[in-house]
Amino acid sequence: MGEVLDAAAVRRWCRLAADALGRTRAGIDALNVFPVPDGDTGTNLHLTLLAAAERLDGLPGDADAAIAWRTLAEGALVGARGNSGVILSQMLRGMADVLGAGGGLDAALRNAADLAYRAVAHPVEGTMLSVLREAAEAVSPSAPPATGRGGTTWAAAAPPSVDPDGAASAAAPPSPSVDPGTDPGGAAWTAAQRARAALRRTPDHLDVLARNGVVDAGAAGLCVVLETLAAVVSGDYPETYDVPRRSRQPPEAVPRTAEGGAYEVMYLLEAGDGAVAKLRGELDALGDSLVVVGGDGLWNVHVHTDDAGAAVEAGLRAGRPYRIRVTYLDAAEDRPARRTGRGVVAVTAGDGLAALLEEHGARAVRRASGGVPGLAELTEAIVEAGSEVVVLPDDGTVLAVAEAAARRAREDGVHAAVVPATASVQSLAALAVHDPLRRFEDDVIAMTRAAGATRSGRLETARSEAVTSAGMCRPGDVLGLVDGDVALIGADASALAAGVLDRMLSPGSELVTLIAGDGAPGDLADRVRERLHAVRPDVEVAVYHGGQDRHLLLIGVE
Repeated sequence: MGEVLDAAAVRRWCRLAADALGRTRAGIDALNVFPVPDGDTGTNLHLTLLAAAERLDGLPGDADAAIAWRTLAEGALVGARGNSGVILSQMLRGMADVLGAGGGLDAALRNAADLAYRAVAHPVEGTMLSVLREAAEAVSPSAPPATGRGGTTWAAAAPPSVDPDGAASAAAPPSPSVDPGTDPGGAAWTAAQRARAALRRTPDHLDVLARNGVVDAGAAGLCVVLETLAAVVSGDYPETYDVPRRSRQPPEAVPRTAEGGAYEVMYLLEAGDGAVAKLRGELDALGDSLVVVGGDGLWNVHVHTDDAGAAVEAGLRAGRPYRIRVTYLDAAEDRPARRTGRGVVAVTAGDGLAALLEEHGARAVRRASGGVPGLAELTEAIVEAGSEVVVLPDDGTVLAVAEAAARRAREDGVHAAVVPATASVQSLAALAVHDPLRRFEDDVIAMTRAAGATRSGRLETARSEAVTSAGMCRPGDVLGLVDGDVALIGADASALAAGVLDRMLSPGSELVTLIAGDGAPGDLADRVRERLHAVRPDVEVAVYHGGQDRHLLLIGVE
């Protein structure tokens, strides 16, 4: 199996699975009624695998399979979104532990199912957990079944049940005789086919699925992931990946299926095993849909609770929580949107930048140089911008305020998302690909990619004596920064701008954006542009006056 799923194959599988989920996530989102009907399961699975794929892209070409599998698992853990994404990350960790050590697919799927069950405080049949378990059993039917936390066994054979129309449910189909050691491709397809059969039976186990005429959304996404794995292992690539549709019209309103979960709380946590065991107990008492995955000191925590603050405080007692996300789950159900349409809110510190951002279609929110916007002001701007709003912070210090404002806006019925643009040039790059006719989640992903693909630099004048990564600076020195770090110190702004660009440009660079500040020499941007035309005539250069008072020149490279 090691030869079949080497490092290159791991990359292919992760990217193929991410792309397949990207094409099918709208259909998967439409199935999402359990555990809460928030319509984002497909999107969460897609973003989780996309994070893993991007982490894999950063590996050197000569990385071996063990490193690739470990990177895949780490990327999914850190980038996991929602209940389904967290469970998927644990499945990938279970597979990585076995396949990264040269083990077989049968043992990998068994370990994946076992770890996934152990991660969920109260496993439920008819979800991606039981579908994963059946896929594992298809290639290792004699193996013991997966177990939940505390050693509770979850039976392999589902009890007889009745479908919504009163007909007896079919039992699981028998497993073909396939040897994963001699026919890994056949074994992978056997697991994927068993998962499909189990997916069709998920309404037998969950009444909320049967009443709404849907299969489990997380399990539908899992089937796509397993089918892409089979494609890579066997070399037999299907043209499409199927997502079942509703078999009947849904009720007027889908009732919440679990109690005490108005907020979804997620965070990464640095903590030891003992502290996490205690944390599980505290969070289990606070809410439901509890999933804690990870290991080796790094965990991803997910819970639905009515007391979001208590859930975060429990994490603080256990260790160091970060990347904390709190989502109001009832926003889409209970609160009408105050406005319709797609909007973009961009934070900036310059009059010229504000005009430029508004020219590109954003609503600009001004902040003082070196400061942050008011939370109430930013929230109001988001709520007034539309029913779907993308928020573009322009600095790392603004990011936390933007996230908090977006959370408040969600409570007012706005579907708000924050693109982590930490420089104005990244905000402009995101606006350049903004498309209000695209699906909101697609638009957010495209804008996030554009911002992330833009390197940022700047020139500013030192205000005090300090030790920097480029040496000692004194008041009045010109500092050249690349991606937030001081790279050069000097007196000639034009020469420093050239040096900063030398560090930022690569053979694939296509566009350079120069935004001059109020304190810059009048011809600074033009001199930089002329030099660029001389040394890189293939690069397009755009020059603007931003009016910012702190930075002489803002530089973006796409």
